[in-house]
Amino acid sequence: MSADAAQAAEILTQLAVPVRLRVFADLVRRGTEGATMAELAYPLDLSIPEVGDACARLVAAGIVTGTGNGVYRAHPGQLRDAAAAVDALQPISALLTAYPKLRSCFSHGRVTSLPPTLSDRYSLMGELLARYLALDELCDEDTVNRRLAVVTDDVAGARRLLVESGWLERDRAGTTYGPGRPLPVA
Repeated sequence: MSADAAQAAEILTQLAVPVRLRVFADLVRRGTEGATMAELAYPLDLSIPEVGDACARLVAAGIVTGTGNGVYRAHPGQLRDAAAAVDALQPISALLTAYPKLRSCFSHGRVTSLPPTLSDRYSLMGELLARYLALDELCDEDTVNRRLAVVTDDVAGARRLLVESGWLERDRAGTTYGPGRPLPVA
């Protein structure tokens, strides 16, 4: 796990505690003015020690700044950075740089939609998924399904797109798959 992914995991761990999430949300709502522990405690119906513990942990996670009885401020941009770090770890992310037209079809390393035009759907999406699968030998259907499940919820649809576009070949029984046409040089 990269340092960025570890930081993202730490942020999620800290925000998974309801008190810390409430404190962070209130600090985000307050914007650049921030708030002291006392100013946070009353509207959140929390004790000052509870707020202090939450603030200390959020400061340690790097999403809040402030110390002691001073003013605490949230930094929600850190959440975007953490999400970007996790996205970069997705196996398809590196391949998407060569397919800028398909970026809008993915969210957090997963297919969320198909390109609107049939030609883009078959040529670009098919080629990208074929590159992602990187089949160099025959595989059973379960292996292909497991690989595709990493990037899409519609495994059958993605597999069908690959077969119909010629990037993947299926035997007559429909149980074994292999590489179809050769991929263009990237």
